[in-house]
Amino acid sequence: MSIGPQAPLREASATRGAFIEVLLGLRMRSRRSSEERAQLLGATLSLSSSFELVGFDADDTLWHSEIHFQQAHAEFERIVGQYVDLADAGLHQRMLDTERRNIRLFGYGAKGMCLSMIETAIALTQERISAADIHRLLDLVKGILTHPVELLPGVRAAVEAAAEIAPLVLITKGDLFHQEAKIRQSGLAELFPRIEIVSEKDAQTYARVLAECQVAPARFAMVGNSLRSDIEPVLALGGAGVHVPYAVTWALEAEHAVDPAHPRLRSVQRTADVPDALRELAAH
Repeated sequence: MSIGPQAPLREASATRGAFIEVLLGLRMRSRRSSEERAQLLGATLSLSSSFELVGFDADDTLWHSEIHFQQAHAEFERIVGQYVDLADAGLHQRMLDTERRNIRLFGYGAKGMCLSMIETAIALTQERISAADIHRLLDLVKGILTHPVELLPGVRAAVEAAAEIAPLVLITKGDLFHQEAKIRQSGLAELFPRIEIVSEKDAQTYARVLAECQVAPARFAMVGNSLRSDIEPVLALGGAGVHVPYAVTWALEAEHAVDPAHPRLRSVQRTADVPDALRELAAH
């Protein structure tokens, strides 16, 4: 689902191209001094090396998310632990395997996790889990869905600074209703001319967004906490990435093949350092 106008991104790209053409035309036609021509050429090269679009992930990049899922999972273990020996049951792996299978049916997010919890609990307890405990699992997920949005430190200032580098797009995956609610509550929607809520963040999805924005992959940089979803697909397309790791990572998001030494990748520990990382990538 796309939210927000697309025109500003196309107009920004067209304006940049027109400005470069004007600069080159002036350089060819004028009889300015060598120093003036060198300055003009430097400005042109600086423009041509910058990004035309910067993408931001949402969950665990702009606001806390996975920590709430981890807390719900800990309570899930406590509930199931009343019926089975957790070590013998291999609860963590069974839950992960169930989620991996169900993603294709339920998608990402709290609702899909809830259904996977219920399925795993019924299987492990051989259908002995009570209706009351299943109701408690539902309450866990409702708690995630209604939890207030908590921005990460320095996020708004970093996003505002990134908007001065290039137009922004927010690209997030998960349950549509939940993502819409979090975006609305965050107070950050006004900073993003375009918002994409997608079912999967892979190379095909990023290619579609970039094509609709009329931006070449090489002119795009993605900021996010997940190497698997935010960085790897973008690098594969020829774009750039800024990795901002979160304190905890869902096991499925930890599966990736990103080379930490990739020349179009920068890693920062603080959101406040994202704008500098984008400027460094643009310069190179």
